[in-house]
Amino acid sequence: MDHTTPPPSASWQAELDELAERKRIARQMGGPERVARQHAGGRLTVRERIDQCLDSGSFQEVGSIAGKATYDDTGTVMIDFVPANGVFGRGLVAGRPVVIYGDDFTVRGGSADASIKNKYLVPEQMAGEFRLPLIRIIEGSGGGGSVKTIETRGHANLPGGVGEGSGLWLCAQNMGRVPVVALGLGSVAGLGAARLAASHYSIMVKDTSAVFVAGPPVVERLGETRTKQELGGHRIQVAAGTVDDAVDTEQEAFERARRFLSYLPASVWDLPPRQRTWDDPKRRDEHLISIVPKDRRKAYSMRKIIASVVDKDSFFEMGKHFGRAIITGFARLDGWPVAILAGDPLYGGGAWGAAASRKITRFVDLAQTFHLPMVHLVDCFGFAVGLEAESTATMRHAVTAVSAIHQSTIPWCAIIIRNVFGVGGAAHVPHTQPIRYAWPSGNWGSLPLEGGVEAAYRAEIAAADDPDAKLQEISDRLERMRSPFRSAEAFIIEEIIDPRDTRPLLCEFANLAAPLRTPGQSTFTMRP
Repeated sequence: MDHTTPPPSASWQAELDELAERKRIARQMGGPERVARQHAGGRLTVRERIDQCLDSGSFQEVGSIAGKATYDDTGTVMIDFVPANGVFGRGLVAGRPVVIYGDDFTVRGGSADASIKNKYLVPEQMAGEFRLPLIRIIEGSGGGGSVKTIETRGHANLPGGVGEGSGLWLCAQNMGRVPVVALGLGSVAGLGAARLAASHYSIMVKDTSAVFVAGPPVVERLGETRTKQELGGHRIQVAAGTVDDAVDTEQEAFERARRFLSYLPASVWDLPPRQRTWDDPKRRDEHLISIVPKDRRKAYSMRKIIASVVDKDSFFEMGKHFGRAIITGFARLDGWPVAILAGDPLYGGGAWGAAASRKITRFVDLAQTFHLPMVHLVDCFGFAVGLEAESTATMRHAVTAVSAIHQSTIPWCAIIIRNVFGVGGAAHVPHTQPIRYAWPSGNWGSLPLEGGVEAAYRAEIAAADDPDAKLQEISDRLERMRSPFRSAEAFIIEEIIDPRDTRPLLCEFANLAAPLRTPGQSTFTMRP
């Protein structure tokens, strides 16, 4: 057998050398000056971001030499090359495969002038069809190009025209198939902002990110002069619910993306993985017995209760600064991932306003999509009331939230901590059979007694010789009758528990719910 070295003409080494050179040029991105400008703005390059987001050395790039080349007159010698302004491929997060895509702002500022359309469509298709989580790193517009595109193409782009779709239909489709995390790391506008919002979890960086439908130059032409931060900074977008969370650094954004994915399956055709935390499932925290004040006019910290009853350090809160009457996040119970929904009495007594209702709907749909059992720590004064509530369509959004709860098919466990009133309170569990407990601090009814006694007993109080004494007499009588023990006698509440038993009972629920989780697509899925 002849093992001699083949002559150069029989080898593909020249082509491999050219491939290596093209890859080298592509890895330079927009060139040293633009890379330096990116760093000077406090932002990493797309390749640095991908490397830090994924497990070390795990990135397998796809389309590594896609771009726009210029050749000499013979058409054989490449004299210039501009890489596509997007980088994507596959990699690992905590040893699990994902698809990752990142905009390259150093090439034409992330606009579509330098893009190859399939470079951001194929990752969406790959994630959905191979059933892999998707991480989008977004910076720029990512849309149909700038105004200059008219001149370079010789015609105007028709949004949504044949072959000119934005690809948002793929983004929406993936919302019901695979976990999607989007990181807005810089100025994000237009279609880029849409792709940021079309995710299950979105993050921006406080000092360097801004998100908007259109940036300050466009808005200024409409008579409104704003800086990037005034128009679309984190204080605007997180409070509005456009973006879920804001962090201090890009590195923190990568860590939160990785942690978010750790609670979820690779796709809806799989189940969320258990991770043993070695926190005793029978742990009983003594402070829970007195954490809720007996004076109902005083509030307490629901987050302290959450931290106490879930596996230690496992609570991952999302959307903390939007719809603040409701707390949402993931946690683990005896290692099993669960969704946590909780009323926050520090904000309007936990009453559901328009924002809180939108937050509930989105979160319940997220849990339903990825088969996460729901734990609801209940403290709800019903729907918010007043002019602000009416002018923000609270009733419309709240009824949507109620519908989402009743349409869900995941297992539920409710712990009534304090208040359950009105239509909102009535939706603390779906109509199917949940597991439910109440603390002795439970306080429920169609309406709160406070303020309601005067209206219901107006005539009797007015006719009394001492109206104040009569009001107190009636209030004391009703107070005795609304004791949670009276409800338990009538089996209106299934069980009243010692608050210290909450964690053991929730861990039992998580173990009961685990075999009930059914992989596959839900009859309804989450939308952006």
